[in-house]
Amino acid sequence: MRNLKSLTDRLPGIAAIRRMRKLRRRWRREFFEEIRDIARHPVVKHMKKYTHHGKTTCYRHCLNVAYYNYWLCRLLHLDARSAARAGMLHDLFLYDWHTHAARTGDHFHGLTHPGAAYRNARKNFWLNKTEKDIIINHMWPVTFYRMPKTKEGWITTFTDKYCGAFETTRRK
Repeated sequence: MRNLKSLTDRLPGIAAIRRMRKLRRRWRREFFEEIRDIARHPVVKHMKKYTHHGKTTCYRHCLNVAYYNYWLCRLLHLDARSAARAGMLHDLFLYDWHTHAARTGDHFHGLTHPGAAYRNARKNFWLNKTEKDIIINHMWPVTFYRMPKTKEGWITTFTDKYCGAFETTRRK
């Protein structure tokens, strides 16, 4: 058995897979350290009450976006911390958007919720320029007049659409 392990360690594909698994475990721990204060905040936990895409809650959607943001930004040597933290806050609008229009008359949730999320995030957390850019501009191209200015903002735009599409089409 010992010889088999040493043989598999010499195969480039197996060794790369092991390194990637180890890296994935380390980055997962680091990711949760970066967002711990946000994820445990009562206002952010309030997002668990609202369904967002399919059966996915707003909180879970934001966690998914934050996680993919962190991964992609780490791989590209960008500001992974800001991308993860803003990913957790990008949909902090705190209402059920499915019934919002009937209650308020605001029929443009897709256009207006980044501003609401930014106001709620700013009230409860200190935000740097990258985090502000991510939260305000994450809905591009729906908000064609609000285009991300940072690389992290572009990554969030992509991960938000990717996660939203996956969550909406996922079957239980």
